Amino acid sequence: MDKNTLTGVLLMGAVILGFMWLNKPSEEEIARQRQQAEQLARQAESQATAPVLALDSISASEKSRIASTIKQFGVLDSLTGTCTLSVADATLTLSDGGAIAGYVSTPGGEVAVKDILLSDFGGMSRDNAAAAVATLRNAVASAERYKEFARHLSGTERTVRLENNLLSVDVNTRGGVISAAVLKEYDRYDSTAVDLMANGVDSYSFTLTTANQRFNTSEFFFTPVEVSDTSVTMQLALGGGATWAIRYTLPADSYVVGMEILQNNMQSVIPPSVADMEFAWHQKMARNEAGRMFEERNSALYYMFANGDVENLSEGSSDHKEVSERVKWIGYKNQFFTALLIADDYFTTAEFDSEVLENNPAYIKELDTRASVEYSSANPVPASFKFFFGPNSYPLLSDLQSELAPGQNLHLTNLIPLGWALFRWINTLIVIPVFDFLGQFIGNYGIIILLLTIFIKIILFPFTYKSYMSQARMRVLAPEIKEINDKYPGNENAMKRQQETMALYSRAGASPFSGCLPMLLQLPILVAMFNFFPSAIELRGEPFLWAKDLSAPDAIVSWSAHIPFISSTFGNHISLFCLLMTVVNIIYTRINMQNQPGGNSMPGMKWMMYLMPVMFLVFFNNYAAGLSYYYFLSLLITIVQTYIFRKVVDEDKVRAAMKENANKPRKKSGFMARLEEAQRKQQALLREQEKQRSKKRK
Repeated sequence: MDKNTLTGVLLMGAVILGFMWLNKPSEEEIARQRQQAEQLARQAESQATAPVLALDSISASEKSRIASTIKQFGVLDSLTGTCTLSVADATLTLSDGGAIAGYVSTPGGEVAVKDILLSDFGGMSRDNAAAAVATLRNAVASAERYKEFARHLSGTERTVRLENNLLSVDVNTRGGVISAAVLKEYDRYDSTAVDLMANGVDSYSFTLTTANQRFNTSEFFFTPVEVSDTSVTMQLALGGGATWAIRYTLPADSYVVGMEILQNNMQSVIPPSVADMEFAWHQKMARNEAGRMFEERNSALYYMFANGDVENLSEGSSDHKEVSERVKWIGYKNQFFTALLIADDYFTTAEFDSEVLENNPAYIKELDTRASVEYSSANPVPASFKFFFGPNSYPLLSDLQSELAPGQNLHLTNLIPLGWALFRWINTLIVIPVFDFLGQFIGNYGIIILLLTIFIKIILFPFTYKSYMSQARMRVLAPEIKEINDKYPGNENAMKRQQETMALYSRAGASPFSGCLPMLLQLPILVAMFNFFPSAIELRGEPFLWAKDLSAPDAIVSWSAHIPFISSTFGNHISLFCLLMTVVNIIYTRINMQNQPGGNSMPGMKWMMYLMPVMFLVFFNNYAAGLSYYYFLSLLITIVQTYIFRKVVDEDKVRAAMKENANKPRKKSGFMARLEEAQRKQQALLREQEKQRSKKRK
């Protein structure tokens, strides 16, 4: 920077400083500005704390209306003559002399009603004052809307507990409903209690219809009366002697809770023209089992019509149904537990909804019911029900029939998926009685399954032996069948080849189909067991060897990462019993192929035969360990039987017996005669067709 530039900068700075000094305010001007700022601050504060304008204040007519509302719908203290009305965020009182008092709750705190009536808000902000006035007006409006029910819009939420050795039930003053139903003998997969009516998640309510309003009981605070160890009555006292209540009763050693609607002098509240009462029930079904996939498949909303038909919403997808027929009971069924509501009379109409909660780790489904029951305000007990909160145990549900509805078949055992008619018959008449009988003497369910498997194998032994003997005869005839095939090769000799083969079977007294019937007779039992084990609550939580729970997969290897396709089909684990079943199944397949006539004459089919056990591995990996364990034992015993048959059955003797049988005169059966006649006709038809083709070629 040169000398001239520096001189210019200094001169400019001097000019600016001189200008600022000349324009500096005087002491009087500074004092005046400070005074103006303070005055503006006082005005703002005055506006903030000023009383609400008359437009927002309570008028004289409103005061009279408030007093009348308190007197009409409040609770009178006979000793002091004071009438009290508690509604939402306000508690209003009316003295014997007509003075209105009480308080309202606002975000800024409690405000005395007398201050609101006098518009005396002291240092309160305008917003809080306006909120206090609005709260008072809303409270009065609510009281006028709810009328006799208004006194129950506020209260203290608490519970009364009823319990026995099986069940603990909490009855809540809010809504007068059951807010907990804990099964004492069962835990969830995370060791918490099984609760079939969880507070804040599950709920039910009734809707009452007056002359011009509809009220839901979930809005009201009930008063517990007539409380004992086994029962409690939750009551709404509506004035003038009118009461509406719900009485709950829990007997000893029972999963059943009685629920009765009790009322007195309700004709003054609900007109006689009201002929029904609505009922709503919501449940967010909690996950109880370690095996979520199978629990989802076996959880649904069930209901039974008055004619005894039991139906259910879809287990695998969201569903909705409306029914106009009478319904006897409604059940929210989990894999092993059910919350069931049985009407002593009937639900006249019902609407059901089910939503699958796919991405919720704690809950699996959301279920809703909206139903109607017949109602009369003159009836002291207009409706009564029974709740069942308990396990899906076949013996228990069977015994409940007589307890819940004597003389009626409630078909409660249909809550347990035991398969279609034939398979259900096998389970209920054979499998379950034997299983329960063994359970009375043996505490280890792994041993019980072993004995049950042996018992079933003994029943099936004649069919298994007959099937093996059929295979033995076919193996003996295999060389002769090969000779026939070599003698009549090609499609043109197919009919002759078939005739000769059938003639051979007839002479030897053998049939290629004789081994199929015994196998088909065993199939219903296999399917019945497939339905039984995943539904047997007796296996729930029962350990055996490495399996911690025979009702869930026995995972020995698991992973958390989601693998496309594999996680959705196979799962994120490997079940050891399922793996053992697969290995034994492959061994059995190999042995069975060796037993077939021709042995390895069909190498192209080998891979298909070995593919089936692998498919079973994928399919059964997510199923109960008890089921895989049963199939493992069943296959293992079958292999042992096969080796015993090989040692016992002498195929040379079988061949000799068949030759001896061939020399005996045999009368053709009707089936064989018809078959041969059909073959002759078909052969004649083929010859005629061949002649026609020859003529055309010429």
